[in-house]
Amino acid sequence: MTETILRIRNLRTYFFTRRGTVKAVDGIDFDLLKSKCLCLVGESGCGKTVTALSILGLIDSPPGRIVGGEIYYNNLNLLECPPDQLRRIRGKEIAMVFQDAQSALNPVFTIGNQIVEQVKLHLGATTREAKEKALSLLEEVGIPTPEKVANYYPHQLSGGMRQRAMIAMSLSCDPQILIADEPTTAVDVTVKAQILDIFNQLKNTRQMSLLFITHDLGIVSEIGDRILVMYGGRVAEAATVSGLLNNPKHPYTASLIRCLPDITQVKDRLETIPGTVPSLIDPPGGCLFHPRCDKALAICREETPPPFIVAEGHTVFCHLYSHLER
Repeated sequence: MTETILRIRNLRTYFFTRRGTVKAVDGIDFDLLKSKCLCLVGESGCGKTVTALSILGLIDSPPGRIVGGEIYYNNLNLLECPPDQLRRIRGKEIAMVFQDAQSALNPVFTIGNQIVEQVKLHLGATTREAKEKALSLLEEVGIPTPEKVANYYPHQLSGGMRQRAMIAMSLSCDPQILIADEPTTAVDVTVKAQILDIFNQLKNTRQMSLLFITHDLGIVSEIGDRILVMYGGRVAEAATVSGLLNNPKHPYTASLIRCLPDITQVKDRLETIPGTVPSLIDPPGGCLFHPRCDKALAICREETPPPFIVAEGHTVFCHLYSHLER
């Protein structure tokens, strides 16, 4: 049985604002297995990125704060780690590729220098060793002429090249877990395919665990082993990639899949999900999706649905399955 490397239980991350408390992540559970890829999927604002930042201890406080739950990396609860210990883990054992590489990279240092400094800091390498590793990493992520690119500043690179450089930097300390936050959002279709190939190679060659965050269900089949669908800071459905895409159970998941473009059919317009995402300051009672759901029951307006097991490894948070095992 594959070993669990990251275990999250009842994670709750709130933001305390003048308008009220934003329950950005409100009691989610999941496991990330070694050498596997878990995809967090959902609309903007559903809590995907806040989940990732919570794992790394990067929630801005104030206004944000992790108010409850457990985040176990191997057998270590990251929420109980002293700041110095968490800093040693962050970047070295758990690394992150941010969505906007332009903002994540330092504009006043060359790409090579940024990788070199990270290798020296976390691994204690000499400058020469760190430079050799930097060039090797740039080559690994498919950057041509790495010796030349290492001397470039971020603004001198295209969006796709900056994203590759960001991936190279995240790999500099050979982390066990790599969190990728929408890494293909700001690139064209060709570069998107190339970046997905890089992540697949990393998973296979480095035996690395991936937490891949995306709003695009169309790419999870190319990268993921399991999918966790989030809605309004909560989990809606969790299953294997094939199990969820071929047989979605939650009405929200089914609606997301119907919204995907289908080149085999000619349609006047794409499918949409009626309504809007709920306010996380004043959310509706019961199931958060019920105001937009055409299958909502009376209980959906009153009670938050617990998890129901619809198949092996397939869990759905929906009252439509209340007759099944919990």
